[in-house]
Amino acid sequence: MGSLNIENVKKAFGPVEVLKGIDLEVNDGEFVVFVGPSGCGKSTLLRVIAGLEDSTSGRVVIDGQDVSVTPPAKRGIAMVFQTYALYPHLTVKNNMGLGLKQAGTPAAEIDRRIGIASSMLSLEPYLERRPAELSGGQRQRVAIGRAVVREPKLFLFDEPLSNLDAALRVNTRLEIAQLHRRLKATMIYVTHDQVEAMTLADKIVVLNAGRIEQIGGPMELYNSPANEFVAGFIGSPKMNFIDGAKLGETAKTVGVRPEHLTVDTTSGAWKGTVVHAEHLGADTNLYLDCEKAGLLTVRIFGVYNAEPGSTLYATPDPAKTYRFGADGRVIK
Repeated sequence: MGSLNIENVKKAFGPVEVLKGIDLEVNDGEFVVFVGPSGCGKSTLLRVIAGLEDSTSGRVVIDGQDVSVTPPAKRGIAMVFQTYALYPHLTVKNNMGLGLKQAGTPAAEIDRRIGIASSMLSLEPYLERRPAELSGGQRQRVAIGRAVVREPKLFLFDEPLSNLDAALRVNTRLEIAQLHRRLKATMIYVTHDQVEAMTLADKIVVLNAGRIEQIGGPMELYNSPANEFVAGFIGSPKMNFIDGAKLGETAKTVGVRPEHLTVDTTSGAWKGTVVHAEHLGADTNLYLDCEKAGLLTVRIFGVYNAEPGSTLYATPDPAKTYRFGADGRVIK
């Protein structure tokens, strides 16, 4: 079991309140991702769950037990950091088994757990190597394996892919997703990368300035954002925001995603000038400076040739256009 309940958790560093009353329920076996910009409080919240930071007030409950003042080692959690934190003088096998050895686990049981974890993570050929002999992706897999052998109630990941290059991030993200399916374990994952959040999570928690803006599944947040912040944070390229007054709207802001705009050379809602075109192979991002709507990003699937300075007309899909009030919340 690995359920988690966070009840009105607040955290202040001196006069600065970093967490401003967080309430969250995580069910057993869920993969939950905390996402938000730098400084939003996501890593602090993870450290409070782990016991590495004490909350100023509120409760952390794991499997029905209040662990708010329980030391980290007794919370039944295992944490994977962005820095691999491996001992350079130990082999992969000994790095993975060190925590169990220190806890007095029998050697046969340690070997059994390392065997299972190394098989899951394709680490068998590297068990006798030291960290310096491994690539960045392999080192991160060792750090994950060290967590797996502990058989924790909760896995906590603090931006584990941020030190990897783009190709390794994709591969390791896939491995983490497969690991979750195999273990059926509860995982809490922190990232500032909304693509990681969208591809990994059962449930996303969007944080901003120490508060939860919205909780929901990836497509729920994409299709039904609660406010302008969530709408702008989820989706890549990000949503276009237009001053409602320029469009004769009563809404303060109108939002439309780049993929929900179409372009035409002869007519459309908003006349614009092509500023730049990004040819990405599978799709094309056009940047249009429109008379009414300002600078817009338009995502076109496939190849679309448009010269800078040429005229195009952009038209939004009315069924997929969002309107936001002065408070930033979506107008339904």
